[in-house]
Amino acid sequence: MPLPLPANPPSPTGWHLCHSYAELPDSLHRRVDPAPVMAPQAIILNAPLAHELGLDPDHLASPQGVAILSGNALPPGSHPLCQAYAGHQYGHFTTLGDGRAILLGEQITPDQRRMDIQLKGSGPTPFSRRGDGRAALGPMLREFLISESMHALGIPTTRSLAVTATGETVWRESPLKGAVLTRIAASHLRVGTFEWPAAHGDLQASQALVRYTLDRHFPEFPASPGDALVLLRAVASRQAALIAQWQLVGFVHGVMNTDNMALSGETIDYGPCAFMDRYDPATVFSSIDRHGRYAYGNQPSIGQWNLARFAEALLPLIDPDEPRAIDAAKEALASYASEFQVHWLRGMRTKLGLTNAEPEDETLARNLLDLMQSERADFTGTFAALTEGSLADNPAFSSWLAAWESRRSRQPADPQASRILMERSNPCVIPRNHLVESALASATEGNLRPFERMLTICREPFRRGLATSAERQPGPEGACYRTFCGT
Repeated sequence: MPLPLPANPPSPTGWHLCHSYAELPDSLHRRVDPAPVMAPQAIILNAPLAHELGLDPDHLASPQGVAILSGNALPPGSHPLCQAYAGHQYGHFTTLGDGRAILLGEQITPDQRRMDIQLKGSGPTPFSRRGDGRAALGPMLREFLISESMHALGIPTTRSLAVTATGETVWRESPLKGAVLTRIAASHLRVGTFEWPAAHGDLQASQALVRYTLDRHFPEFPASPGDALVLLRAVASRQAALIAQWQLVGFVHGVMNTDNMALSGETIDYGPCAFMDRYDPATVFSSIDRHGRYAYGNQPSIGQWNLARFAEALLPLIDPDEPRAIDAAKEALASYASEFQVHWLRGMRTKLGLTNAEPEDETLARNLLDLMQSERADFTGTFAALTEGSLADNPAFSSWLAAWESRRSRQPADPQASRILMERSNPCVIPRNHLVESALASATEGNLRPFERMLTICREPFRRGLATSAERQPGPEGACYRTFCGT
């Protein structure tokens, strides 16, 4: 059943916080206040998102609002905490927790949704592991831009309400300008959240988490003795759909550790992430992923690997007999690969303008991808050219185009309906790596115009004619972009 909503009304500025996560066992969280910053300054505010949350953007832009967004003050009704979780990072288990993030509370929106409001870069917590708990301006602006781009593409994602400069320096490989990101999420429950109590043998906390997660994200499932298996199946289903959407737009998450897999089915933690230019399944952007564990082509299988770790954390709740529990968990996860394939193929059909299904559609789609790889063709640009009719100008694609046209001739929809479907499925704009890096470099030097321009075009990725030709082009051939977590 859904979690109960608070009885108290919103504050005059729209804050309407509750704290259901704080009611979970104490082992899952710690009370902590944000650390004040020297000279908070609003860099960018997401006014449309503020309205969705029921917050007054004018208040958020005021000195009082900036104080809240920087961690120098708390919003009405806030009882901040940091969350405990563990995780498999590059395949190796470790205990973690929010080392630089603090949950201010759960905002109840005007349409009665429950959304976490979290400050990222708000100072040390009990889980900081000798870190400073701070964040740099560039990576926080990157998360703002990429998360808004993902939202515009229709992909479930956490979102960014604001980036606030701190007026302080953070030290990484070099001194950087400090900032705080205000992140909005359906929740911050992760696979790693369950790995924490499992590692500590805390069965009571695990049981509480199972029911809490179902009530918060899957309220259609009533309480039953099989709650853990119900949750495992439900989370696996959402992940299959989410990762298929990543693949369909050429998105590389970059660090698919289990603590970065949100149980809500949202994309979370935009550290070393980027969109592919030239199509290559081996594409990697993370500076530390030297063996390609989290390469674009590996993302579906890594999703399944992460879900297996989730299942391991749930085993004692599935069945006290471990062999029976393992068998049940395997059965629950058995449909992940086929569900992913269904979502991916359905998405590829829309990208190809196919309104009905034929058995050879997967072969047609994969032949195109193979051709794109051999020709080093741009992923987004190829599908945009196919949509706009300009791919015919490239002789390398002539044979494939003939097969595609033959396939389209066998469907009931007229060519115009097919093209409309493609226009709604194939973005002409993504946040191109070279443009993002340039915009972030300018922003950290005080010039936000390139960043704001990138945000404008990425918020309307299907609108043809908004972006210039240069803004639609891939970066220079041979350029190697590497991104960092910013921690």
